[in-house]
This record gives sequence, C-alpha cells and structure tokens, in this order.
Amino acid sequence: MRKQRIGRVISDRMQKTIVVVEERLVEDPLYHKRVRHRTKYYVHDEARQARVGDWVRIEETRPLSRLKRWRLVEVVRRVEG
Repeated sequence: MRKQRIGRVISDRMQKTIVVVEERLVEDPLYHKRVRHRTKYYVHDEARQARVGDWVRIEETRPLSRLKRWRLVEVVRRVEG
C-alpha cells in the first residue's frame, strides 16, 4: 500500500511538476490548541492536467528527481476560471 494524500496545487510553473500543499490541524500536546501544519510536496504531473488552485490526490512513488517522490493520481476538484 502506497501512501496517498489530498492537497491543493500552489504552483504549476515547472514542466511536468506541480507543488502541492497539504494542510492539517494538529493539537499541541502542552497547550491543547489546534495548530495548522503545512507540508509541501513536489509531484510528477506527466500530462500537465493540474492547475493552480485544483485539489488533487497524490501517491508516493520511487524517487524521480532530487525533490520529486510523489505522482499525480487524479484531480479531485477543479477550480473555477
């Protein structure tokens, strides 16, 4: 089973590569306040189908370059415009 994540595309300026940010709420262990954590993933997008603002599902894969270890599975929701 490969890990899958859902996130929002924040950049599509590179060729065949998009940057996806995953946001999650984590409770602080001492103060019990919910804190927003963000993680950026460099994702391989062979067909260049994702655009900035789209919500996408990504899946881990073998290392494709120095930073890319994820590939695009599907576009979950497209942004209007």
